[in-house]
Amino acid sequence: MGALILGSVAPVFTPVVAQAQGAGNAAAAQQIADHFSSVRTMTGEFVQFGPKGDQTGGTFYIERPGKIRFNYNNSPVRVISDGNQVVINNRKLDTWDMYALGTTPLKLLLSDKIDLGGGRLQSVKQDPDMTTLVIGDKKVFGSSKITLMFEPKTYELKQWTITDAQGLDTTVMIFNLRTGVRFTDDMFKIDYQRIAMKRKGQ
Repeated sequence: MGALILGSVAPVFTPVVAQAQGAGNAAAAQQIADHFSSVRTMTGEFVQFGPKGDQTGGTFYIERPGKIRFNYNNSPVRVISDGNQVVINNRKLDTWDMYALGTTPLKLLLSDKIDLGGGRLQSVKQDPDMTTLVIGDKKVFGSSKITLMFEPKTYELKQWTITDAQGLDTTVMIFNLRTGVRFTDDMFKIDYQRIAMKRKGQ
């Protein structure tokens, strides 16, 4: 009899339960995002895993909104975002590859306030040792997305993965974090004059 009752009501109430669970997950995800957004500056060490299995590491620096810098160990390469542009600079070869920050999922990580509304939150997975948020914006980034992994009790960011339009993943694991730090004025400075000279062949 109980089975018959459950069987008859399940189709009626299952969507409501699913909606409630979905709303609960979204609210929990936004709470985590709000906490992370409140961290205005951060620095620490990182290990990066590329789509071909290559591994690099170094030190990173973040300042909201929009600023990030990666200094790689034993490498002339550095990555800098000044809030508008992202450059990959090889100091040995004096090469500069530049991209608009607003066209990359990295913008979602560095936003002044991470807003998961408008369909940007693609999925939430809550495990005892990790909460995983998948965020994207198909109107801006197409199929590219960023996956953020947080410690569920402290909401501390542990790693992120950027998936590009080809489905290739680049993962950054971070540790030895310090927040509330102050950076020098030139920490996120991009040498646009040098880039312009290079483009002119000088």
